[in-house]
Formats: sequence, structure tokens, C-alpha cells
Amino acid sequence: MRLDQQLANKKNAILQKWFNAVVDTYPSDTSRFLKSQKDPFANPVGNTTLSGLKTLLENLFGEMEVTAISNALDPIVRIRAVQNFSPSQAVGFVFLLKKILGEYHSKEMDEAASLKELSRLYERIDDMGMMAFDIFSACREKLYELKTSMERDRLYKAFFKAGLVAEVPDENSKETVS
Repeated sequence: MRLDQQLANKKNAILQKWFNAVVDTYPSDTSRFLKSQKDPFANPVGNTTLSGLKTLLENLFGEMEVTAISNALDPIVRIRAVQNFSPSQAVGFVFLLKKILGEYHSKEMDEAASLKELSRLYERIDDMGMMAFDIFSACREKLYELKTSMERDRLYKAFFKAGLVAEVPDENSKETVS
């Protein structure tokens, strides 16, 4: 049996290990909550993360559907993009899977063919990681645009209240400026 098939048979155990590793990147109180709270309404971050990781794992062992992978990565990365994670921490959860698969590989097989298969899986994980980074970059860019826009509006309102700026009448309006 090929390595990817053997690993796919252990998908649930791998998923649980990966989820725990991802959740452990959060502060300890948050991590405990994310692991213990199973209600998706009380724990949307944990539920979103687990659901996304499951889809990613299915694609890793199956067809690498770009849309499905992107849709699975997007909510996880969006959550991490608005938190105090550095870029490497925000997308690093994808690469935690390599260590987990490496542990299973060393237990299952130790032959050249399996190393080649493991290398192929690692390449797929790298592809997912690059997609996650693209999503993270777009999210951070949007956050900075929103912050800049809010700051610009705040400053304009402050200047307007202080009388330092005035509304400029529209050229098409019927008001005349003397």
C-alpha cells in the first residue's frame, strides 16, 4: 500500500493532531478553550479551523482543487490576519502538517519509494502554504486600507470641527461663492 493511502487511512488521527498543533499556536487560555468547546456557535474559531483543516487534508490526499483549498484556507487565514500573529505565524499552521506526516512516515515505512511519496506530499503542503500567504497578504492589505481610510476620515472630521477645512461647493450646484 502506498504511503499516501496509508496516511489517508489515518486521516482522522492526523486531523486531530494537526488541529491540536494549530490551536497550540494561540495563548494557553485560548488554546484550552478552542480544544474543549465543541459547540460551533460558542467556538466559531475552533469550528472554522477544524472544518478548514479537514478540507485541506482531504485535498492533500486527493485532488488538489485550488478553489476548495482556497476556500478552506481563507477563513482560517482571515482570523489569524486580524490577530497579533506575524506573517510566518499566521500561515505557519500549514507547515505544521509536515512534522505530523513525518512522524507517521517514520512509523509506517522507511524505503526510497515512500520518501519520494512523502516528498510529493510535502510539495503539496508547500503549495498550500504559498496560497495561505497570498490570502494573508491580501487580508493585511485590506486591513491597512481600512485603517488608513478610517484615520483619514477621523482627521478630516477633526479639522472640519476646528474650522481648518471647509466644504467646497460642487461646480454644478446653483450656489454662488462671493
